[in-house]
Amino acid sequence: MNTRRFTYRTRVRTAAGVATIGCVVTGLLASPFLAEESTAATPTVSSAGSTATTTIKASSGKTLQPVSLPTGFRPEGVASGPKRTFFAGSMVDGRIWTGSLKTGAGHLLTPGITGRALRGMEWDPRSGLLWATGQDGSTGIVLAVDSSTGAVKYRMEIPGAVFLNDLTVEPNAVWVTDSRVDRLTRIALRDATGARTGQINYFPLTGSWPVTGSGNGANGIETLWDGSLLLNNSTAGGLYRVNVHTGVAATLPIRRGPGITGGDGLERKGHTLFVVRGNKNAQNSVEQLKLHHTAKKGWRATWRKSLTSPQLDVPSTATYVNHTLWAVNARFGVANPETASFQIVPLSTKAPH
Repeated sequence: MNTRRFTYRTRVRTAAGVATIGCVVTGLLASPFLAEESTAATPTVSSAGSTATTTIKASSGKTLQPVSLPTGFRPEGVASGPKRTFFAGSMVDGRIWTGSLKTGAGHLLTPGITGRALRGMEWDPRSGLLWATGQDGSTGIVLAVDSSTGAVKYRMEIPGAVFLNDLTVEPNAVWVTDSRVDRLTRIALRDATGARTGQINYFPLTGSWPVTGSGNGANGIETLWDGSLLLNNSTAGGLYRVNVHTGVAATLPIRRGPGITGGDGLERKGHTLFVVRGNKNAQNSVEQLKLHHTAKKGWRATWRKSLTSPQLDVPSTATYVNHTLWAVNARFGVANPETASFQIVPLSTKAPH
């Protein structure tokens, strides 16, 4: 699942010739955009200081420590906002926890709802909305949350969704992966007139995209600077560049390294790409790659190094802040997850370019 501080890189046009699927909404709005959820957030302040230590240092020279999340939280997605703010979503009940990557202090932003599970998330600096995807029971959902108050401003149900996993926000749309259905979902943020629409389009993944079968397929998603999308496939492995107008996928060649298998979240900063859990033989790691594009050779990537730490425990997603990659420990398979501890772990990186 993709989670990150969002930087606008390109403009994507509305795809033509793709069937429109009506959105399912509850309540009424003056705008035809999404639906406001009635549950209001009541933030409660709490101290969530870290008990672990690490040797990673910030640019100021201070030691960076993992940030603790509530006991039994079971996070999957993480995103960052202004002033080193972080957001993490729970797979237990869809709670959203926010706090400071600098101090480790945190509090409840959005209360949980029985049966809800949140995965991928991303903060949009234009609106201050935190976008998140997951499920209410068996219903696939996308939420837009006020990152200041925690109020769920909009809730959209995605028809036919099975396992909504990650999302990315670009100027005109939110793109969502479904790990059990080989398609992308596009939620329009504007139409040709500039109005918000909430229109849903499905884009079946074709071309070089591997048919996943019973495993997880499309997982992490990122934008590329030419307007295309970048996906990984958790079961088949590899990276794939997807045409946003057709859904046709092309394999993105990777030079050197262990190969990208078991990939989860993607995080891009400039030409640097981070693939969480990218190494099949060392899942407590993040693979760092450099992206290249030329008119002659097209798109490709070069593996640079593996980022790891003794404090990583099955990381799922990551967000990049101030030359540090912060990876959330999902701890899939841990005994007694309801009483387990969870953290966001800092990983040192060279400054991307």
